[in-house]
Parts: sequence; C-alpha cells; structure tokens
Amino acid sequence: MGHKEFLAEAVRLATESVVKGWGGPFGAVLTRDGEIVATGQNRVLLTGDPTAHAEMETIRKAIQRLNPAAPSISPEHQNESTLEYVPRPEGSPDPVPERAKMLQGCSIYISGAPCPMCMSAIYWSRIDNVYYSCDLTATREIGFDDSFQYEDFQRPLDQRRIHVEQILPELGAEAYEAWTHKADRHAY
Repeated sequence: MGHKEFLAEAVRLATESVVKGWGGPFGAVLTRDGEIVATGQNRVLLTGDPTAHAEMETIRKAIQRLNPAAPSISPEHQNESTLEYVPRPEGSPDPVPERAKMLQGCSIYISGAPCPMCMSAIYWSRIDNVYYSCDLTATREIGFDDSFQYEDFQRPLDQRRIHVEQILPELGAEAYEAWTHKADRHAY
C-alpha cells in the first residue's frame, strides 16, 4: 500500500464518522514500514469528548497495539515498548541526550489538516511524517476553524482569547523537584 491507499482509508473512515453521526469528517491512519498500525475517526458526537479527534484516537490505539502491557508498563520493561530510549537527533536543541522512541518511524495520514491539539500530540508522539488531504482553509469552510488557535498561540498570554495566567509557582515546584531528584526517571 502507498500514500493514495492510506489516505483513501483515512477518508473512508472520515466519511463513515459523518454518516453514522459519530463526529466530523475526520479519519486517520497510522503506518509503519508500509503497514497500517492503527486507525481512528472523529468520535466527538458519539462520546461527548472534545479530544476524541481522529488523530488522538489513532495515536491511542497505536500505543495500545505496540505496548500490549499498557497501561501498566513496569519500569523494568520500559525499554521493550515505545518508551525505549533512542538518542536525540543530531542538531536537536533537546537538553536530554536520550528520549523515548514513542512512534518514531511512523507516518500518519489524515483526511484534514490537524488542529493544534492533534498536531501537538503528533509532535509528542514523534511521528515522522504527516500527510493530509484537506487544508485549514477547506476545513474552515465547512465550519471547523482551527486556524484561529494557531494564530492565538502566537499572541502574548495576556492577549489570548482564553484567560491564561501563572499563579503560585512555588506549589508546582514541589512536583518539579520530585521529578528532578528521581534517580530512575525515564525521560519521554
């Protein structure tokens, strides 16, 4: 299978989501080495969960498939899962020399351009390639305007649509200290 077949499957899933009333016209297919690892569809209307986007569902399913021991991966088995350490890429500004592999080596095919939440999940998942069919303009034209979020993130915190304010940093520092001093922490 190639790009066309993977994207066609993402679009088929997106259409099914619409027809069945599960959510918007969004489907996703995650692949590795030319094989489908996981698929997902928008299920916001089915679940009432605003994070039930196709990409999020696909990433969650891929992790479950690739980590059969999840959700309870013990520390002694972390390096046998998507948490396996790999060196940071050359030229990376990352201060940590190794990170968990996550979904490196995978590609995701999506019926529409990812919203900021899904794009963030793709970055955190370390997916290598993103291929999508409809762009943000086409997505806005059917009533899903994600572009304003991308624009809002570029504004200073005090100028954003949602009130964002740091408070009581000393409280959060406790958890940060616990992480910093944890001798066997696993960087992900």
